[in-house]
Amino acid sequence: MDRNGVTEGELEGRGMNKCVEQVSHLALDIGGSLIKMVYFCGENSGSEHQQGILSSKESCGLSNGNTNCSVLRGKLHFRKFETSKINECLEFMSSKQFHRNGEDCHGASVSEKNIIKATGGGAFKFADLFKEKLGMTLDKVDEMNSLVAGANFLLKAASLEAYTYMDGQKEYVQIDQNDLYPYLLVNIGSGVSMIKVDGDGKFERVSGTSVGGGTFWGLGKLLTKCKSFDELLGLSYSGNNRVIDMLVGDIYGGMDYSKIGLSSTAIASSFGKAVSEDKDLEEYKPEDVARSLLRMISNNIGQIAYLNALRFGLKRIFFGGFFIRGHAYTMDTISVGVNFCCCNAARSSIVREVFIVSHECTSCRSSHYCFS
Repeated sequence: MDRNGVTEGELEGRGMNKCVEQVSHLALDIGGSLIKMVYFCGENSGSEHQQGILSSKESCGLSNGNTNCSVLRGKLHFRKFETSKINECLEFMSSKQFHRNGEDCHGASVSEKNIIKATGGGAFKFADLFKEKLGMTLDKVDEMNSLVAGANFLLKAASLEAYTYMDGQKEYVQIDQNDLYPYLLVNIGSGVSMIKVDGDGKFERVSGTSVGGGTFWGLGKLLTKCKSFDELLGLSYSGNNRVIDMLVGDIYGGMDYSKIGLSSTAIASSFGKAVSEDKDLEEYKPEDVARSLLRMISNNIGQIAYLNALRFGLKRIFFGGFFIRGHAYTMDTISVGVNFCCCNAARSSIVREVFIVSHECTSCRSSHYCFS
């Protein structure tokens, strides 16, 4: 949903369906929890060049790596589906006739038609299903290569792609391309990967944690009975984690522990109050449980990221992944977690910049990027 409250479905109803015949690029990231889809719709200018976008190999998703190709005008659109409900993804692709786009690729051989780029474990797990249901062949691309290449592309090609987030305030920052590397890329999916990026194609996965988006969703589903990731995120908006988390003030009679830099509102133990209270799960509000869970996981990720940035002497951290997309409390908690570590470090911290990698167009704030 964008800032104006327009859902993706409404955007499609206002004209996105008209771009079906002009879809020239399609790619999938099939993760353990979610399927992320991106497709490019070219502008319909009526010119022979624009009408012929689908006639090239590259436009069919079969790039030959030539960097001297012509620039396309249009939009990148994003969709997501639960991996456990993969048939919904297949039905969407069928309704958009994505599986027929390859038939219009003049000059492409039979073997090149209906080949789409895909990454993530599901690209291997569900390859036969895509072939059976849509006649599509998944061209499997390495997940970490795709992640780093995508981040570098957006940080260089999309103006004001990254932003800082603190105390509810989002501030977009233009990244100097000459001073981009090195940086720590923290990708929060079902699990979390932390990657030290030194340049185009130069990277190393240096750390990670199994406590990520899948943990939030899995535990949240067990504890609150929510049926979807979005439902659980929405529930956390109205929750109060202080009902469940044990704070420093709860231990020190409402006072700070100023000697070591801990305020009375700092969390001493996530879910700690449940130990001392004679309550069953049903007596806690689901929204409070969801809020506490979200804060626990977000804090943990932020602190581990900070420690790895410190370990490798990196001044800049970029956070990305669907877990944080557009969710104010998650972004704020991660930023607070990193800055808390910086402020309480025994020595001067090298970490200076903490950014969120956006998933929305900076011009229209909806679930697509505009390129012109």
